[in-house]
Amino acid sequence: MRDLVIVGAGGFARETAAAAAAANRERPTWRILGFVDDDPALHGTTRSGLPILGGVDGVAELPHAGVVVCVGNPRDYTARRRLVERLALPAERYATVVHPSAEVGAGCTTGPGSVLLAGTVLTADVTVGAHVAVMPQAVLTHDDRVEDYVTVASGVRLGGGAVLEQGAYVGAGALVLQGVTVGSRSLVGMGAVVLRDVPAGQVWAGSPARFLRTADQPAEELTP
Repeated sequence: MRDLVIVGAGGFARETAAAAAAANRERPTWRILGFVDDDPALHGTTRSGLPILGGVDGVAELPHAGVVVCVGNPRDYTARRRLVERLALPAERYATVVHPSAEVGAGCTTGPGSVLLAGTVLTADVTVGAHVAVMPQAVLTHDDRVEDYVTVASGVRLGGGAVLEQGAYVGAGALVLQGVTVGSRSLVGMGAVVLRDVPAGQVWAGSPARFLRTADQPAEELTP
């Protein structure tokens, strides 16, 4: 068994801990040490029965533990990349956590620091990069490419040959047509139907999905 430390203590972090615990029930794999988080109010407390060990930089004191960075949400979906860059750990320090109910087909690969939660399906020849979050019940079909730091929210469906470029966020229940590319750092809204390429750094939503704003423009600045 390998020691595992989870960076963050929010919902995704706790879901990852649950996935690791479920994997252990199938085959002992992880010794889950707990969470690290920069919020000092959390230090010494517990979440989901696991301790919060201290600040994020404390992973340096656990050199033999696998690490997985589990932060980020639609309001700040670049947070995972920032923490990975801050930690500057070698790739071999990062763990890949796969829930035992995930279906991973022939020719599929998943990079270091990535998480596949319950019910995820990778059908065939899907490439998932490093530090990718794939939430429950997402379906990635043949020849999809999901680059580093992408978040695939629950219930997303990607047609064959779709590409999610580095740092993109695809919201819950969104559908992406086969062969379509969602550009780097772009956000696709919940339930969107993406029928054409989304340029880098943009927010798209709706059915069919359309441009709403640039990704660096706060939503409150939008004019009706």
